[in-house]
Amino acid sequence: MNDYKVPSNDERLLAAAIYVTSFFTAFIGPLIIWLLKKNDSEFVDYHGKEYLNFLISYTIYSVISLVLMIILIGVITIWIVGILAFIFTIVAAVKAYEGKEYRIPLVFRILK
Repeated sequence: MNDYKVPSNDERLLAAAIYVTSFFTAFIGPLIIWLLKKNDSEFVDYHGKEYLNFLISYTIYSVISLVLMIILIGVITIWIVGILAFIFTIVAAVKAYEGKEYRIPLVFRILK
């Protein structure tokens, strides 16, 4: 864990909300939460960046899978990408609510 203080209940709730709102508004909801609270909380900032890196990475994986549908392997990979994205989003939300950092697997760290 980084050298920031233990996150408050509000910080944990907002960090978890970044992931939960992604199920309803894939990009806009998490982005609004992150932009409004990133300067107030290092914990929310970390999870906001982690989610946006996750979104970028898994969008790239989805586009690659769509291209691979030409040779039929993409039909399988698009399902794998979707299932992994769903699972990792839930795990990240739970970890954020527990007050822990969670590095989502297979994510390009573009925002640091």
